[in-house]
Amino acid sequence: MGNHHTGHLHKITLGGLIVTLGIIYGDIGTSPLYVMKSVVGTGTIHADVIVGAMSLVFWTLTFQTTIKYVIFTLRADNNGEGGIFSLYALIKKAKRRWLIFPAIIGGCCILGEGIITPPISVASAVEGLKLIPRFSELHTIPIVIAIITGLFFIQQFGTKFIGRFFGPIMLVWFITLGAVGVVGISQNYHVLKALNPYYGINLLITHPGAFWLLGAVFLCTTGAEALYSDMGHCGRNNIRISWIFVKSMLVLNYMGQTSWLVSMDGKTLNGGNPFYAIMPQWFLPFGIAIATVATVVASQALISGSFTLINEAIRLDFWPKVKIKYPTELKGQMYISSINWLLYAGCVFVVLYFKESSNMEAAYGLTIILGMLMSSRLLAFFMQLKKYPAWFVGIFAFSYIIIEGSFLIALLEKFPKGGYITFCIALFLAGIMGCWYLAKLIRRRYTDVVPLETYKDMLCDLSRDASIQKYATHLVYMTSANNPLEIESKVIYSILQKRPKKADIYWFVHVDVMDEPYRMDYKVTHIAEDDIIRVDFKIGFRIPPRINLMFRKVVSDLVKNGEVDITSRYESLNKNNVIGDFKFVVLEKFLSYENDLPLFEKVILNVYFLLKQLSLSESKAFGLDSSSVKVEKFPMVISPPKAINLKRIA
Repeated sequence: MGNHHTGHLHKITLGGLIVTLGIIYGDIGTSPLYVMKSVVGTGTIHADVIVGAMSLVFWTLTFQTTIKYVIFTLRADNNGEGGIFSLYALIKKAKRRWLIFPAIIGGCCILGEGIITPPISVASAVEGLKLIPRFSELHTIPIVIAIITGLFFIQQFGTKFIGRFFGPIMLVWFITLGAVGVVGISQNYHVLKALNPYYGINLLITHPGAFWLLGAVFLCTTGAEALYSDMGHCGRNNIRISWIFVKSMLVLNYMGQTSWLVSMDGKTLNGGNPFYAIMPQWFLPFGIAIATVATVVASQALISGSFTLINEAIRLDFWPKVKIKYPTELKGQMYISSINWLLYAGCVFVVLYFKESSNMEAAYGLTIILGMLMSSRLLAFFMQLKKYPAWFVGIFAFSYIIIEGSFLIALLEKFPKGGYITFCIALFLAGIMGCWYLAKLIRRRYTDVVPLETYKDMLCDLSRDASIQKYATHLVYMTSANNPLEIESKVIYSILQKRPKKADIYWFVHVDVMDEPYRMDYKVTHIAEDDIIRVDFKIGFRIPPRINLMFRKVVSDLVKNGEVDITSRYESLNKNNVIGDFKFVVLEKFLSYENDLPLFEKVILNVYFLLKQLSLSESKAFGLDSSSVKVEKFPMVISPPKAINLKRIA
């Protein structure tokens, strides 16, 4: 199984390289639209500052993207899959509880990025229309909202058809970046000296206030996380090889913009954008069109990445269960309506609130650097587990604490300028994940399980009791008990006391979410021959739990092997080989009033059950056929109140 899922990691094909361009590099590939513009801001252009900033951009791409992500982070593949939750799944076997916090914070920061990246990318591209004289007074907000609306609307239909064009579109985009950059560099080859780190270091040391430019410089590496998150779709080697081309084109374009800005020494941008300024006038309409299409591709990739992230969070028990659709047969493609429209509302709000891309730049980057800091911490721990030399792990961790810590301090300046919006969004998402996870821990701590052996004979007797009307031929209970020889007491109560449920065979089904992404195994335990059977599914965290289909496959295999007879045991039906009915019972809990909990646990559980009301029911979450499911609600009594001092009077 491992070879099947990891073999593509090492393959390098032309088709794979082009697909990689379309899936992975949208965000980082469209950053030239706003990075140098953000560096200059509204102040006077100084040639030495621009050259120093260009040096910082080049070395940021080198340290953050090339060294951290392309060289080291891509090594942390979880059976071919990447992303912060895949990384967490790799290292959580170490049983360090604190690892959950950087995983949740990092995941939420990446989701928060999905709120502002589409608006800033699309707005930066569309605002180029103002450089064409006839459109100089154009209001771009309606156009930006219209593009974003169309983008989110088509998600529900899948992107199989248009997805074929993503790679070629981004190939054209990167070639355009490089070609236009070369034209710009040809005006002043001296800007190539910016490749020397001296100019970046000198800028930070000698120019007062230059440190805060790091907040703008950092924008050149936003989207680097996607190189790791989408490793499963493209393969490690395709990413590494294509990055050589992508980085070359990006650096050429940044150099071209630097050349033009140096020629503007002592002037101001006055609302212009160096990205479009280096384009020949005749090419400008084509450049704007290509840029707009590229930003749509970038936004599409980020939205799809958000769906994957939430799906992983659900399977790892970090997020309430929500409805997931699979609009096409493409591996990994899914649609989550609630997340889609949540992101859409956030994007429209950002456009209406900030109005222009220059205002969005002032708020962009804070949550992204927080996410990168979290992934660095998890990666350093992964290196420890993989027995990297202690001195190397120490140097790696220290280096990125300095680099990313510096970016974080510089980006904190953006907090009052609008950075608080994405920060609050990430905090809200982290609050949901944290409450959901903590509530699961509290529930697990108080779940009452009993030995199945104690009740085995009782269940067998009930199965043969002719005085009780049969409830179902096959009665299937979903159980959360990890040990096959144990069962929750509430399941026993449901069968024996809450109207005794007679069945020919009792099935107990347990779903165990594995740390591997695409594992699909099952184990069958015959607890009482022909009476009690337990099925344990071991499912990867990227596999949808379609228990109805999976259970049918298990039963089919058991019948084929002669391990079970599923024909009805009613005499008239049995002689005609009629298959018996299967009925699933799902036990849903609600918080009982009879609890005397500490304040913190009470708040966590109240939030948890509120979220549970808004999320999918257990039966739908497990993919069970509603016509054969019985849902029973049980009060959840975690901490009973102290004895009531009640006296009887005459």
